Formats: sequence, structure tokens, C-alpha cells
Amino acid sequence: MLDDDFCNFLEYQLTSAFENSDDKTLRGFWCDGIVLPSNENEFSKKSINDNRQVVAMAYLGKTGQEKYQLIIKFGKKALSRFARDLDIKDCVPDPETDDWYKVDTENKQIAIQLH
Repeated sequence: MLDDDFCNFLEYQLTSAFENSDDKTLRGFWCDGIVLPSNENEFSKKSINDNRQVVAMAYLGKTGQEKYQLIIKFGKKALSRFARDLDIKDCVPDPETDDWYKVDTENKQIAIQLH
């Protein structure tokens, strides 16, 4: 499910991932909030099944206050669990790895890939 609980969990996972990042520019970054689209149709089951992603907003950076476009991409497991109203927190990859997110600091965009 995409809800406040998932967003809070993802915040902490991202902050932990930045701490472990091989990219020195991301060390010291943290996430201070994730805001889902205000239009629930954008993260409905049909929309996510069709698009395999949802676009949200995250507060990131050294201060945690810079607005970034957040693209959450759904893998097969996340799509399946989301379609059945199951928790998708276990679809967030291990924060010790850095192959599941890409941060574009110039364009203020972050993309993450769920399992």
C-alpha cells in the first residue's frame, strides 16, 4: 500500500542508503519527507499497473529541505503485492546497496526501483 507508513519507511531507507553510498556527493543527504500526489487516481491500482510507477515529491539534500521529483518504479513483486493491498515495504531494496536509486542533483530528481 502507498500510505504514510510506507512513505515514512522509505524516508528512513533512503537516508540510510545515502549514508552508505559510494557517491561522496550523496553522503550527508537525508530525506525529510515524501508527499504522494494529491490526486489519488495517480496512484490507483489501475494507474500503477498501467504505468508501473508513481510520481511523488521528496524533500532531500544536505538540509533535507530541497524539493525533488520522486519516481517510484514498481517491479513485479511490488506490483503483485500492491494489487492485493499487501504491504510493499519488503519490496524496498537493502539500503546497504546503491543500485536501486538514482539521484540527479542538477535536475532535482530521484528514481527508485522496488523489487
